[in-house]
Parts: sequence; structure tokens; C-alpha cells
Amino acid sequence: MEVNNIISSGLLELYAAGLASQDEAAQVQQWVQQYPEVADELAAIEASLAMYAQANALQPDASVKEKLFERINEGDTAKVIPLSSSQESQLKVVKIPSAWKNVAAAAIVLLIGSTVFNIVQFNKSKSVNEELAQTRQQAAALAQEKKQLEDEQRDINRYVETARNKYSQSVSVTGLNAADSSAKIFWMKNTGDVFVDPANLPALPADKQYELWAIVDGAPVNAGIIINTEKGTYRVQQMKAFGSAVKVQAFAVSVEPKSATPAVTPTVVYAVGPI
Repeated sequence: MEVNNIISSGLLELYAAGLASQDEAAQVQQWVQQYPEVADELAAIEASLAMYAQANALQPDASVKEKLFERINEGDTAKVIPLSSSQESQLKVVKIPSAWKNVAAAAIVLLIGSTVFNIVQFNKSKSVNEELAQTRQQAAALAQEKKQLEDEQRDINRYVETARNKYSQSVSVTGLNAADSSAKIFWMKNTGDVFVDPANLPALPADKQYELWAIVDGAPVNAGIIINTEKGTYRVQQMKAFGSAVKVQAFAVSVEPKSATPAVTPTVVYAVGPI
């Protein structure tokens, strides 16, 4: 009998599962000694069955151990009840047909195959989910980067539009103690609107803020809180509008304590620029 036929006969599975008859078991043992390939296949089948049994093993209740030792310790108190001749005559030895053994062997093989398939599919699903989560994170990061670029481009367009407006008058407000610290003011002569570019104002402590002032008839009028930006960026902030009829003589920037409400009078004047 060829080795392939032996392996595909189903007898190895029956032998590993303890369902082979005495003759079949002897035949399998002979094959194992005669053919190394059969010995390897049987070892693989027994290993698969052992893995499945271990994976599906149930932990017995703790009371089982106690009851077992109680029965062992009973010693002579345990009784053996002999069978009468009439009872022995009623006992029958039922031999399992070989066809059913083949069915049982096939069922074991299918069960093992199903278990392996499920493990493989689970690992594939886990890998796909991890890749999907990583892709979503990358997409979110790209979307955030795209939004940032769009915001920067919008700020640049607004800056250029404001600076090129034919009614725009540019006023440089220079720091009193630092020549490289300044802000640029755009005064719209036709509407009285005021825009400020604070990119060249240095960063302040967390408890301080910049505020813009318009000098009208010699008195400071608060034009709003300046939101400071990073140096080198192009961002224009619209401030409080003054009517075109208002005579603004100059603009100034002050440093004030952090507050949601603009100051009534400037605390420390930081920069000044006449129109």
C-alpha cells in the first residue's frame, strides 16, 4: 500500500483519536515503523489534537479535587458490587462500523481545519483593522495640514489685498525701546477701517497683551486687543473702525495686563507711529 494511500485512508486520524480497532491499531503501528512519512503524519495529527484539546480545556471546579480525595481516603469503606451471571449475560460489546469511524475521523479533521482557518482569519482581520486605523490617522493629519495651508494662503491673500487697496494708508508703529520691534497699520481713508499686522511684535508673558490705540485730537482711543502672531507670518487683524471724518493723528501700541476687556487708558506705551 502506497504511503499517500495510507495517509489519506483516515486510519491515522482514527488511531490518534482512540477510535481504531485492535487490528487497525496494529496495522497503523506497523506502518509507522515501516514508513517515516507515516510516522511524521501521525505525529502531526496527534500534535494538532493536543493543541485543540489544550485550547478548549475546561478548568474543573475546586470541589472536584476535594471530593476525589474523599473517595480515595474512604479506603475499605468503598464497596465493590459484583455482577450476577444474569447481568453479565445482558452486557453486549458493540463494535463501531468502520464507516462511522471514517466519518468520525473526517469530522475531527474538519474541526481542526476550521480552528486553524478561524485563527488565520482572526489574525488577518486584526492586521486589516490596524492598517485602517493607521490610514485614518494619516488622513486626519493630512486634512489638518491642508487646512493650515489654506488658512495661511487666505491670510496672505488678505494681507496683499489690504496693502494694495488704493485707499489704504500704511503706518509703521515702531517700538520706543527696540528699533526692530514694530507693527504695521493699514488705515482705510475712505471708510475709516483699521487693520494691523503684528508679526514683528515680540512675544509677551502669558499675563500680558498688546492693545492698539488711535490718537484722536490728542487723546488715546482704544482700538481693540491685538492677537499676536508668530514672527514672519502674514496675518492681518481688523481692529475698531473710525469714521472717515475722524481725525486720527497717530497710532500707538501699549502693553496691558491680560484681560478680555480692553483698557480705558494705556498702561505702558510700547510703540508709536504718526500718520
